[in-house]
Amino acid sequence: MQDNDLIAMYFARDERAAEESDRKFGGYCYTVAYNILGNAQDAEECVNDTLVRLWESIPPARPENLYAYTAAITRNLAKNRLKSNQAQRRGGTELPAVLDELRDCTDPDTVEQELDRRALGDALNRFLGTLKPDHRRIFVQRYWYLCPVDEIAENLELTKSKVTVTLMRTRKKLEAFLKEEGYL
Repeated sequence: MQDNDLIAMYFARDERAAEESDRKFGGYCYTVAYNILGNAQDAEECVNDTLVRLWESIPPARPENLYAYTAAITRNLAKNRLKSNQAQRRGGTELPAVLDELRDCTDPDTVEQELDRRALGDALNRFLGTLKPDHRRIFVQRYWYLCPVDEIAENLELTKSKVTVTLMRTRKKLEAFLKEEGYL
């Protein structure tokens, strides 16, 4: 089913929209939520909450990219659940480690003061456009999907060392790019 057809179902308040959304995006949402939460039951609940949020927000929203819209809802719900569960005490997840890795090449206080989030997002998209496809896939899997390095290596049939080195070099390139663009 095409995204436009699915959005039309939401606008028509057709209850099958949730089923179709789950069929189309459920596995992806589960992966994102699980990578943040590290708990299968919480990830499943997060997927269900995502479907409810889609129902509540469409209409009035008419997302241009339903995949990205759904991903953003899932990520936000999972991060909120992580906070409420205090998952750090239960054994941690990839989220704190991933954010620490990026902290070295960004200064959140400076970025927040000088740019709004949309401008930074545009800059990150331009940066991703400069990367080789394999490096972009590694970067996105790590920092968008929050996949562990071992999983990225397995998914892309690379060594763990190759993934780690690529991530380190890409973070350095990101830092240089942001400095060159005047964001840092």
